[in-house]
Amino acid sequence: LRIDRDDRIALLGANGNGKSTFAKLIAGRLKPLSGLAKSLDKMTVGYFAQHQLDELNPSATPYDHVATLMPDATEAQKRSKLASFGFGAQKAETRCENLSGGEKARLLLALTAFPAPHMMILDEPTNHLDVDSRQALIQALAEYDGAVIIISHDRHLVEATADRLWIVANNTVRAYEGDIETYRRELLKSRNTPAAAARQSSQTDGRRLNTTDTGSATPAERRKAAAAKRAELAPLRKEVSLAEKQMEKLSDKLHQLDSKLAAPGFFTDDPEQAQALMIERGNVEKRLKQAEESWLAASEVYEAAEADLAHLAEGSNA
Repeated sequence: LRIDRDDRIALLGANGNGKSTFAKLIAGRLKPLSGLAKSLDKMTVGYFAQHQLDELNPSATPYDHVATLMPDATEAQKRSKLASFGFGAQKAETRCENLSGGEKARLLLALTAFPAPHMMILDEPTNHLDVDSRQALIQALAEYDGAVIIISHDRHLVEATADRLWIVANNTVRAYEGDIETYRRELLKSRNTPAAAARQSSQTDGRRLNTTDTGSATPAERRKAAAAKRAELAPLRKEVSLAEKQMEKLSDKLHQLDSKLAAPGFFTDDPEQAQALMIERGNVEKRLKQAEESWLAASEVYEAAEADLAHLAEGSNA
């Protein structure tokens, strides 16, 4: 595998397959057990991961963090830099422990990008960000002059920023020739879960409706069908949102457990607790995979309903 300066790569793969581990390897936070990893001698990497939010000094403010990085800058320059990250006068002086999850994520992203690294590795960067912040991140990545590697369940972020897909599965990483939609369908098909079966049933029903309501149906019937389809979208959208929040919560928990388990001497100092945490981690990972399946299935049903609505609208306009 090769990564060039202008690459925009998204890592695909089910939770637990090693996407974050691979990202840490590229970032230099892990050493390869075998094989060879080469990079330019002076190459710098900016690495962002959700579990790093807990590493921010809780008693420090955003101003303190930026001031450390700009020791020779004037007060006005530091304030200006903070303002460009969305931290006005009040938030700049707020202790990190009192910042929201989204504000912490925004600050950490700003600190990661501050030295203008040659490569940015972003592991679930949008989990705590609102819509405006997500859009700002997409714009910033479009203007960024360097390689980007993204791990994210945020389909919009991936489709808006990545031009190459790599899939992490079966203890290896390879280029993926399909798109996000193709990958998601393959994943659902391979799992063959009850949720996937429900999705297939829903899509079949949707196709059945389409064959009857856009041909011989009157405009009034089409409008009625479109209204019914719009009514379906709200609960479907809510289901997708709930699944996303559940994945976010479980991902954060998994990162917290991994951080504890990775502490030097943890297994030898307290083997009983280490064993308990290993069991807990396995349970959390299992629940995360189930949440991911629910999210995939809910997203499929929602997008199928949106497509049906668009199809009905076209028929009405015609």
